[in-house]
Amino acid sequence: MLKIFKGLFDFNQKEINRLTKIKDEVVNLESRARKLKDLDFPKETEKLKKQLHSEEKTIDEVLPWAFALVREAARRVYGMQHFDVQILAGIALHEGKIVEQKTGEGKTLTATLPLYLNALLGKGAHLVTVNDYLVRRDAGWMGIIYNFLGLSTSAAISDNSFLVDPDYKDEEAQDVRLKNLRPVSRKEAYDADITYGINSEFGFDYLRDNMVQSPEQLVQRGFYYAIIDEGDSVLIDEARTPHIISAPYEEDTSAYYQYAKIVKQLDSKTDYVIDEKLRTANITEAGITKIEKLLGVDNIYEKDFDTLFHIEASLKAETLFKLDKDYIVKDGEVIIVDEFTGRLLQGRRFSEGLHQAIEAKENVSIQKESKTLATVSLQNYFRLYKKLAGMTGTAATESEEFHKIYKTETLIMPTHRAMVRGDHADMIYKTEKAKFNAVVDEIATQYKAGRPVLVGTTSIEKNEYLSKLLHKKGVPHQLLNAKNHLKEAQIIAKAGEKGAVTVATNMAGRGVDIILGGSTPDTDTKKDLLAWENKHEEVVKAGGLYVIGTERHESRRIDNQLRGRSGRQGDPGDTRFFVSLEDDLMRIFGGEQISKLMTFFNFPEDQPLSHPMVSRAIEQSQVKVEGFNFDIRKHLVDYDDVLNKQREIIYSLRMKMIKLAHEDPEEFKKTTMEIFNEQITSVMTTYLSLGDSVSDAELHILSQDLEIMFTHEKEAIQKYFKKRNFDELQEFLLKKIEENFNSKEKDLSKEVWYDVVRSIFLSVVDQYWTEHLTAIEDLREGINLRGYAQLDPLVEYKNEAFSMFERLVSNINYEFTRRLFRVEVQLNSEIPETVQKPKKQQPMILKSASAIDPFSSQEKKAIESPLPVQANQNDREYNESLGGELGFKVTPPGMTKEHKLGRNDPCWCGSGKKYKKCHYPN
Repeated sequence: MLKIFKGLFDFNQKEINRLTKIKDEVVNLESRARKLKDLDFPKETEKLKKQLHSEEKTIDEVLPWAFALVREAARRVYGMQHFDVQILAGIALHEGKIVEQKTGEGKTLTATLPLYLNALLGKGAHLVTVNDYLVRRDAGWMGIIYNFLGLSTSAAISDNSFLVDPDYKDEEAQDVRLKNLRPVSRKEAYDADITYGINSEFGFDYLRDNMVQSPEQLVQRGFYYAIIDEGDSVLIDEARTPHIISAPYEEDTSAYYQYAKIVKQLDSKTDYVIDEKLRTANITEAGITKIEKLLGVDNIYEKDFDTLFHIEASLKAETLFKLDKDYIVKDGEVIIVDEFTGRLLQGRRFSEGLHQAIEAKENVSIQKESKTLATVSLQNYFRLYKKLAGMTGTAATESEEFHKIYKTETLIMPTHRAMVRGDHADMIYKTEKAKFNAVVDEIATQYKAGRPVLVGTTSIEKNEYLSKLLHKKGVPHQLLNAKNHLKEAQIIAKAGEKGAVTVATNMAGRGVDIILGGSTPDTDTKKDLLAWENKHEEVVKAGGLYVIGTERHESRRIDNQLRGRSGRQGDPGDTRFFVSLEDDLMRIFGGEQISKLMTFFNFPEDQPLSHPMVSRAIEQSQVKVEGFNFDIRKHLVDYDDVLNKQREIIYSLRMKMIKLAHEDPEEFKKTTMEIFNEQITSVMTTYLSLGDSVSDAELHILSQDLEIMFTHEKEAIQKYFKKRNFDELQEFLLKKIEENFNSKEKDLSKEVWYDVVRSIFLSVVDQYWTEHLTAIEDLREGINLRGYAQLDPLVEYKNEAFSMFERLVSNINYEFTRRLFRVEVQLNSEIPETVQKPKKQQPMILKSASAIDPFSSQEKKAIESPLPVQANQNDREYNESLGGELGFKVTPPGMTKEHKLGRNDPCWCGSGKKYKKCHYPN
């Protein structure tokens, strides 16, 4: 009865039952697929494409046959046929669900089913994963299957792009799965039917596409369908982190070293208070007094507001951020360590001056700050996709977040073979020393028995500490952490061999299965296979992989990922966590009760407390922390959504102008005229809405505004003003705009003039959008202070941001109108050699902010990019770059050969400033 009751109300089981009916249709088509010849598979693919494009069938109707084709293709190419549970998972992924498949259940092969099906629509299907190696490996491996079916496959990684080409052989590639990857352009990679790529590269390519100057520079082609491999890591741990393209600017960083010295002189008992739970450090009144003496000032707040801000950042760096746990120093550079995966986050930087404070603390060179040109969080980037799916070994604990943020359901797939792994109750010790001694003894015992052991640690520091203890004990082992991550795949591949001991940081998203007996042989010779089978059986008899966790993570998901390394595909195995009351989770989140219990019963230091009830209590603490962290992430999304809506409007407008100039000139002209009409109407109604009661002073300001936009029509404007005939004035100005536009179009040719218009519009948009991003960041940093006035900071933020966005759009329209008809274009009969050669461009920075503050711009190491920076250029620079791009010279009014502006003349741009204070060349 209990099983029946659960079945009626278990959503997961009901969905599995529904998907099973579709799966049975796929399996029933196996005999039909077996009858096909190899050359028939591309033909069947073309038939399916035609059926979908003609709308003869829907994508769900062709699913069974499409899946059957992929299943048979995989069998013929690699001898791997999808299991029933993989077909179930493939259907769920096609429907846009987050699928939990246990480690070793074959997620890589599973993804081929929905990727092939959705690629048939010709809109592109994307597989997003976490690192270069997995992208290249999986694209090269599965790409042969897609190629067999008649589809193209590509890989987009951080420094290159590849197309899977069976006829191309890279002899230097050691892994056979990487040998058939031919280098191609980024655009070719996205034009492929199926594209594998790194999450950050998809985000950066999106930003780059929204900074281009012409359609030819675009690489992406839309956002239809994506599967996120390691979905929890990408969609939760990393997705709230903004990816930023920025340009560096000069600043004095020497003060950071002074602040680092100051905080070392503060007393932890009287001068500051730290809260490890909230990760905050605050200076007390006594501390401020001491700092004022050290700086030699009477009042630090009168000095400036930045000093105390940076000193508090230095205090956080000194007290809350630990070397070899939160970051490492490598080649004179501070590199963040991902708390979830233990990987190095190359290029990422902590926000709000914290990274510079850590660099000063470690006495390495301090990287300069930068100014944001474009930014998007992966969270909002992935929500651009019409259909988004994910697969991971641990999704159930985050199902609420997946649903609330991405509107996706989470399904737990049954395993191909029954899970027989034993998950034992935690062993809890009073001290960390006693815990590690017990861990070393347990490892030594298992090593002597010939059983492979995987030990998970939470930091590089503890990883290396345990390694030293094992060396003293005489236990040979492999060490895996962020410092030697390049050997990761080889180390993990051997972790299942007899007597292997592997000590590693968190095992999230490693992408390589631990196979009992070691990795399977590359050859198919009977001798090699028999030797591997003997090794495999020997390890199975020893009990399989034994996983030891040396500390509980604040997220159950990370603990489950570690457990999941054992027991793959029905293999035997055991897992156990060793915990001490000095561990961070126990110390911060409620180990007091257990400590009192152990003290009451007078437990010796080396005697553990082990009971399922205690393990459940620890998990309850983890649930509370997970809820707390989810609330923080949800709060950040609410704020980020405001900027995201604005970004979508600006980017869509920008993309419209880029494409229309080339694809539909008439619509381009119409859109441009609408901008002019809107701007003139806006300027005039602002002052004339009061009717007859409008003052002469307001009319004078209106007159000046119009004369700035229409420099050659000042006399006509004044005539209309004297008559107060404003309706006719508006008609006159709109007519003049169209005449001017048509005249330039005739003199220069449509193609050249439209390129000028497009480039001016894009320049204005980029300049004002960059300034808007900086203003939004400043608003976000201070908005929480509104809470002290009993105001909702989020509501206030939305209202302020909306007003700022209205001003942004108005400024763009005004500046575009002003610039377009003040620019003089002189065609050159011959383009000088200096123009033909591309100029050296200002470097741009690609940044991924750390999870500390997803609204900060100070997060990612500078990486030079060949893309030009269009934002924040003054008109002189803009005119030069425009002429260089289009092959003609663009000069501002007043800067002809006959008349050059003096330094003290009014600037030609109409700003009212002197030329030397405005656009005079530096």
